[in-house]
Amino acid sequence: MEERLITLNNVSLNFNGTNLFSDVNIRFSAGNCYGIIGANGAGKSTFLRILSGDLDSSTGDVCIKKGMRLSELKQDQYAYDEYSVLDTIMLGNPELYKIMKDKEVLYAKEDFTLEDGNLAAELEERFAELNGWEAESDASILIQGLGFEVGHLEASMKSLTGNEKVKVLLAQALFGKPDIILLDEPTNNLDIKSVYWLEDFIMDYVGTVIVVSHDRHFLNTVCTHIVDIDYKEVKVYVGNYDFWYESSQLIQRLKKNENKKNEDKAKDLQNFIARFSANKSKARQATSRKKLLEKLTFDDMPASSRKSPFVGFQMDRDIGKEIFTVDNLSKTIDGVKVLNNISFVVNKDEKIAFVGDEIAVTTFFKIIMGEMEPDSGTYKWGITTSQSYFPKDNTKYFNKSNMNMLHWIQQYSKDKNEIYLRGFLGRMLFSNDDVFKQVKVLSGGEKVRCMLARMMMKGANVLVVNQPTNHLDLESITAVNNGMIDFKGVILFFSHDHQFVNSIANRIIEFVPEGKIDKLTTYDEYLQL
Repeated sequence: MEERLITLNNVSLNFNGTNLFSDVNIRFSAGNCYGIIGANGAGKSTFLRILSGDLDSSTGDVCIKKGMRLSELKQDQYAYDEYSVLDTIMLGNPELYKIMKDKEVLYAKEDFTLEDGNLAAELEERFAELNGWEAESDASILIQGLGFEVGHLEASMKSLTGNEKVKVLLAQALFGKPDIILLDEPTNNLDIKSVYWLEDFIMDYVGTVIVVSHDRHFLNTVCTHIVDIDYKEVKVYVGNYDFWYESSQLIQRLKKNENKKNEDKAKDLQNFIARFSANKSKARQATSRKKLLEKLTFDDMPASSRKSPFVGFQMDRDIGKEIFTVDNLSKTIDGVKVLNNISFVVNKDEKIAFVGDEIAVTTFFKIIMGEMEPDSGTYKWGITTSQSYFPKDNTKYFNKSNMNMLHWIQQYSKDKNEIYLRGFLGRMLFSNDDVFKQVKVLSGGEKVRCMLARMMMKGANVLVVNQPTNHLDLESITAVNNGMIDFKGVILFFSHDHQFVNSIANRIIEFVPEGKIDKLTTYDEYLQL
């Protein structure tokens, strides 16, 4: 029987008279990893705060099994600036840290009494029970897994960059074998090696992990269950994200045809579950998932109220043989040479993922799109090419504009008809009075959808795309992913999303200090080189 570590009874949360979710009755068991998903604003991070005790629910209660230690990924990067890296990590187990400091004070006393001796013995016993003698080596293993050198343990938190601080806070959440770990976007700011290390850590972890993430590859690798916040309800489903997503699509299709025979439904369901049961790379979780999946019935499968935008890129003209050439391009930023004599030729049908240093890739994109001059070298676009650009920073497109969304998109459209524009925006999930919102007050995700709409209207045969999935929910990320897979032209792009890169790219270019690494391969194959 599964050991229940967290139980929610009739939990609801009301903000300003509106329920985010209500009547939540679920449990989280040991040995499982739960991925929390939901549309932007659904309350994913808020739900984590209720589980951690940082926020009280409006009704109901959260029961954590007695004696269980809960750890969470802290979000305040500056909270530990007065501590060393080692102390910050060890603060992940507050009881152990307090015992260590109490021992230091006790042994520093000049008049050490018999009473002090008795107290010291008690502290030492509890210190050993908490694996205190292995604490520093455990902290060392954690930071090395996240890409630090061992010497960083003695560094002050104040001396670290923002990204480095986030890694230390992640190590803090994982430290000391907690029974329950809560993680809010843990893969943000992690390089690919650190993400793989974290995946392996969670896969081998025997407690309960509850995680919010927009990284589909991560959710697919580590999750045994999906916690879906939808219809103002919170429900738990067996399987990883892809299983949840394809299940929801299957259920929607079947529900559209209510006359479909139940046995046909059952057959579709059985075939679907069998395909996923045999498609897991990790043996331990594959076995447990298969047993869980085999028990599913139609009523156990998810249905979703969320909608996906339509993302599709059409070319106004075919592309010729000469597409794009780069010759000995170099650029130095703040004294660091980020591009070093870069030369390559882009060929027809190539979808090139640029990986590695973000500053180098963003600088390269700015140069080839005319936003920045190189220090030396040249680049040349073919005469048959037309480019559409998705920049990392879209601020200049919105902040100085008093236009509403309808007028904003009109400036990029060949068809100025309002009915056409409303229909186009509707496919990007902007409906009714949404189109009259001023673009400068749009959310990050809404601006990204506007920029994608702008790109689609251009009809370009080359897309230059820098981190298009930022600020998007999982449904929108999937839509952009599929749109770029289906595009018949050339794509030059950068993304931190593993699944996004691996499913689109057929060529990988990495900028390195010596120049570049250039391989005709998929991303997964490139990582194995």
